[in-house]
Amino acid sequence: MEEAVILAGFFDATVLAAQGIPVAGCVIGFLFYVVQYKGRSRMKQTLVLLLLIPTVLGAAQGPRPDVWAPVRFLDGVWEGQGDGMSGVSSVAQTYEFVLDANFLRMTTKAVFKPQEKNPKGETHEDVGYISYDRARKAFIMRGFYAEGFVNQYVGTVSDDGKTLTFDTEDVENAPAGTKARLVFVRTGDRDLEQSFHVAWPGKEYTCYSTNRLTRR
Repeated sequence: MEEAVILAGFFDATVLAAQGIPVAGCVIGFLFYVVQYKGRSRMKQTLVLLLLIPTVLGAAQGPRPDVWAPVRFLDGVWEGQGDGMSGVSSVAQTYEFVLDANFLRMTTKAVFKPQEKNPKGETHEDVGYISYDRARKAFIMRGFYAEGFVNQYVGTVSDDGKTLTFDTEDVENAPAGTKARLVFVRTGDRDLEQSFHVAWPGKEYTCYSTNRLTRR
């Protein structure tokens, strides 16, 4: 009889949790009843509590959504070619989750050999960190560039999940009113197109460079 009462109460609380109905009060009341049930030993009461609490609360909470899902495909090492205002470049990028997987770090190195658009050649490097702002429910990227610029972007994800667009909300060490946009387009399981756009004060956006990369 006692076992039947315990199982019935446990079943009711679990069903409520599965339906998304708040069950904290139900669980507390049920456990209180079990503890007070006549004839139960203290050891048996303790075991019941230990068994029921994590199971019922786990059912009530359910699995947490993976907020990083839209950007997980970036994780890894990418190589390819860039083309833009500074000429053609060899590009290597690495994306890696760091600091207990709370941030996605991006490192970029683009090497421009001497060419018509860039007679002396150059090497560009930057580091970026993507975080997820739970209050805004948005990805935030902070980019640090070898040229001295520091950009903070807010990201949006396309409906099909294939395009990530980051628009600046703050630009440091550039003329006031400068805006930048970084766009990631997933063109295949192992292919990525990344474009960087700049709008100088009072001007429209211009594509500064486009990288076509393949996961190594």
